[in-house]
Amino acid sequence: MIAWILGYSTAQHTCEIKHSQDFHRRYRGIVGSLGYLVTMTRPDLALSYSELSKYVQFPGIAHMEVAEHVLRYLRDTWNESIPYTRGSRKPNKLWGWMDADWASDTGTRCSLVGHILMMNCGPISWKSRRQFFASLSTSEAEFVAANQAGQEALYLRETLKDFGYHQKTVTEIYEDNLTCVTMSQNPVCCKFSRHIDIRRYFVRELVKAGLVKLVPLRTHKMVADALTKSLPSPAFIGLRRIMMDQTPYALKFLHS
Repeated sequence: MIAWILGYSTAQHTCEIKHSQDFHRRYRGIVGSLGYLVTMTRPDLALSYSELSKYVQFPGIAHMEVAEHVLRYLRDTWNESIPYTRGSRKPNKLWGWMDADWASDTGTRCSLVGHILMMNCGPISWKSRRQFFASLSTSEAEFVAANQAGQEALYLRETLKDFGYHQKTVTEIYEDNLTCVTMSQNPVCCKFSRHIDIRRYFVRELVKAGLVKLVPLRTHKMVADALTKSLPSPAFIGLRRIMMDQTPYALKFLHS
């Protein structure tokens, strides 16, 4: 996996060393270029960009080594692209994945969350970011991530309507946490979710309105894992192929 998650102690140590302006300029140039690629055509770089951008102000040697590692990955995958075709099992239909990695940021214990929304055999929206607060459980982290994915799905549904692609059916978002799926459907506030702020129940309103539906999925089939955690190379490559150019296989993979 191209994204080496840097430990807080290592990052803190390397940031204490003052580097030259050329060092800072090169690091910021690399991160800025990665940001352009992530925004346009490379969802597989979303986690790498999210992690590297944390240290733009005070980068260290370790951060530069990771940035150069990402550049080597880009050199080997320069021909990767996103194909779009209507010859899919779900033509002009919005759907996606979402995932969260609970308390994975060792400095703040905030969770990393990510989502990928697909249409016509390719991703049209993706995000990998750190939550702004520390969640008290895996279910809470997943539920908050579902709210963020739900907001993006609602925005895309309204945008697609303006382009003449009205989403007449519910937008399915695959989720590997059964508690999160249950919380999105069950209006009863159980003892395990009582501590979650009421403002984070937006996804429940979307489910009730028939706009979004969280669908259970096995963890090993969760493509959004590539946006939330560092994975072994074979697993990462497999997920990258699914998210970028093998959507028909991905749909068969989901329902098998």
